[in-house]
Amino acid sequence: MQKLTPVERSALRAEAHALKPVVIIGEAGLTPSVMKEIAASLDSHGLIKVRVFGDDREARVAIYEQICEELEAAPVQHIGKLLVVYRPKKEVVKERSSKSGKGMREVTIVKASASGTKRPSVTKVMIKGNERVTEGGTIKRAKPRQTSPKKGALGK
Repeated sequence: MQKLTPVERSALRAEAHALKPVVIIGEAGLTPSVMKEIAASLDSHGLIKVRVFGDDREARVAIYEQICEELEAAPVQHIGKLLVVYRPKKEVVKERSSKSGKGMREVTIVKASASGTKRPSVTKVMIKGNERVTEGGTIKRAKPRQTSPKKGALGK
């Protein structure tokens, strides 16, 4: 279980005030699928609210402690049936291919021969982010967005 300083806990409580509960624990209690959902929510959001249905306060405290123990999260606040839990987000690094330049990608174009008896021609072409390759193998650029003549006149 993580430990938070009082200043950190206070800041997290203020941040959690506007949040809505993302996970609701019902009659079945803390099942493995609920724990998995809480873990996924913590990974993506970091700070979440969990609503626990049931009138037994001791059971809610036990659920709160179990969530924090198993998921290595920090308890922030427990008010009534709402539990606020915090765990730092996991940083996900998205890999991009470094062989193509910024906004460019390599595309292989295969064109059939006109007579159909010869081999198809294969060419590799670099296209920009706003370009696409049609079925015929030609490269087309995205058309610029149309502007309204009325809005153009208003701006002048």
